[in-house]
Amino acid sequence: MIEIRKAETEDCPRLLELITELAVYEKAPDEVTVSLEHFVESGFGKSPVWWSYVAEEDGVVQGFALYYIRYSTWKGQAMYLEDIIVTEKARGKGIGRLLMNMLIEEAKEKKFNRIIWQVLEWNEPAINFYRKYNASFDNEWVNCQIYV
Repeated sequence: MIEIRKAETEDCPRLLELITELAVYEKAPDEVTVSLEHFVESGFGKSPVWWSYVAEEDGVVQGFALYYIRYSTWKGQAMYLEDIIVTEKARGKGIGRLLMNMLIEEAKEKKFNRIIWQVLEWNEPAINFYRKYNASFDNEWVNCQIYV
């Protein structure tokens, strides 16, 4: 039986394990540089900037979805899905669907008008998963960042 619940502080070490697993899958294992302390403070400190649901099976977190609020001057608030991760050995059990459905409910409750995210162009399993939700894919915008 899989239980979907809000993440708790105690889940953070396991979430970082899953984040590292995703980074290895995305061929960027050295890119995860966030500390456990910063991760916990960012999600459970005085001013949280992210929220998460976890999927637990037999007392073990097998997946999670982490989001934050993004604001568009054109469209208002949106849920930005930073990551939806299911550990490799637990895939195929419907965990991703359960997490995505919970996010959709949360977005509706909070009156966000959309959920947005990014996916790597070569990640066909993820793209196929998102297609089941009639997601639209935008090839026009280019990602940019500045390290400070």
